[in-house]
Amino acid sequence: MSRLPKPFLEEMEEAVDPSLAPPVPDALPDGQAMQAVAALSQRRGSPLTRFAVWAFGALFGFALSVAAYDFVVGLLARNVVLGWAAFVLVVLAVVAGLVLALREWASFLRLKRLDGLRERAVEARAAADLKAARRVVAGLGGLYGGRADTAWGRARLAEREGEVMDADALLALAERELLAPLDAEARLVIEGAARQVATVTALVPLALADVATAAVANLRMIRRIAEIYGGRSGSFGSLKLLRRVFGSLVAAGALALTDDMIGSVAGGGVLSKLSRRFGEGVVNGALTARVGVAAMELCRPMPFVALERPAVSSLVSRALAGLVPRG
Repeated sequence: MSRLPKPFLEEMEEAVDPSLAPPVPDALPDGQAMQAVAALSQRRGSPLTRFAVWAFGALFGFALSVAAYDFVVGLLARNVVLGWAAFVLVVLAVVAGLVLALREWASFLRLKRLDGLRERAVEARAAADLKAARRVVAGLGGLYGGRADTAWGRARLAEREGEVMDADALLALAERELLAPLDAEARLVIEGAARQVATVTALVPLALADVATAAVANLRMIRRIAEIYGGRSGSFGSLKLLRRVFGSLVAAGALALTDDMIGSVAGGGVLSKLSRRFGEGVVNGALTARVGVAAMELCRPMPFVALERPAVSSLVSRALAGLVPRG
């Protein structure tokens, strides 16, 4: 029968004093990933840099066109069949480029249409102009006329629109009937993006992974919110909308969180007892929710008046339910 191993004891010459350990930082995480995304979205080159980019782009496009022309002509001289095949491929590439350009232009027009409706709604409410309010409601009906998710609201609005003789009441009715389901869908998109950013920031220790995730998640979130409200945007339209959203937040000084907001999200002093990485994830998720609310305000065809503007703290609380312990 084998003997049990004896415990191994090692005496330390010098005891470690716990009081010498560095203190745990009490400062609130500042959401470095979201701050970096905001800085990247607002960064614009000098006029000389933009001119240089345009000049090099024009030169590259001209050289590519000449090379394609010489390629097709030379191939036609060598082999007619291969030359016509190359010509057809070049034509298809040009058509595809034109289609993409037209789609991007249409996306800018859709975003401009939403801006125009929102401005007319504000003016009609301020002037108490019933005719202008009816034109705004007609514009909303044309915007959402082919969508099944607004069919019930459009039917209710059509039934009650003739009974309302006040501009403010008519706009409030249109906002409640048409935009309430769209607001609920946009809130779900914001919560999903905030959850994704917070989780990746807290669990993935790779350098710049949180910045890349925040950038992609916010761009996808803003694009989806624009689609919900009828402003389906292309790639350049989404980038412009991202710049507008971060520009409005930076200008208003709203791209920051307070201790009270984090307390309402994480449950009092629980955040200070968690790891620094997890706290950074919570802050990045909360900032993502704030960006989403700003995107709702920019993409919505009417401002928040009859319906309450979503609170960032409630959005983050639902998004991070189960991830953040309650104190």
